[in-house]
Amino acid sequence: MHHCCPRQSVNAGPAADAVRRFVLEHARLQPLPHVPEIQLYLADEAVPLWQKTEEELAEHGAPLPYWAFAWAGGQGLARYVLDHADVVKDRRVVVFAAGAGLEAIAAVKAGAASVTASEIDPFARSALALNAEANAVRYDITEADYLTEPLPAVDMLLLGDVFFEQPMSDRVNELAIRAAMAGAVVLVGDPGRSYLPRERLTQLAEYLVPTTRALEDADVKRTVVWRFDV
Repeated sequence: MHHCCPRQSVNAGPAADAVRRFVLEHARLQPLPHVPEIQLYLADEAVPLWQKTEEELAEHGAPLPYWAFAWAGGQGLARYVLDHADVVKDRRVVVFAAGAGLEAIAAVKAGAASVTASEIDPFARSALALNAEANAVRYDITEADYLTEPLPAVDMLLLGDVFFEQPMSDRVNELAIRAAMAGAVVLVGDPGRSYLPRERLTQLAEYLVPTTRALEDADVKRTVVWRFDV
């Protein structure tokens, strides 16, 4: 059984109800191009939402609201999970940097025994809760940062489009090694990011995922689902 019990941020920042209102005001529930079975609250345009996030946080240079977009790696990974439900069924799944919850929703739909969505961004955690409701699924939402905290007992770790930047990628690589050495299956969805640790990966599937020029350098991104090996 899946329990949805969002844990609110202990850090300074906008209150949970204000964050929820912000997400509902600035994102629209819509199906995904490559995973039409799932709907997410997403932004229609990148720059206006970025500016509004800065205003909400009263912080110049606020991070891009990654939760508000359906990144190609996440769409590919969710597609794979839905189409290969036997890989996920009855397993304890953790989704790291879960964003708006695409991969978490797919894992619940594929029959996972439990799903935990890990996300340090309070806006993303609010979107995770809203998107669970919108898709009639339940999963745990945690602000635990598994780059610095131990992973719970887990059978599968899902990493969707997380190899953007060098320092972050090095730490995610270490997380993936820890999980795999503990016996978890680690699946990665990636559209060719620069810092993907290719030497440890075995290709499982390939997709052509529609995307947007506001985020990417192409209208369609070749996206690969990999198994991370140690």
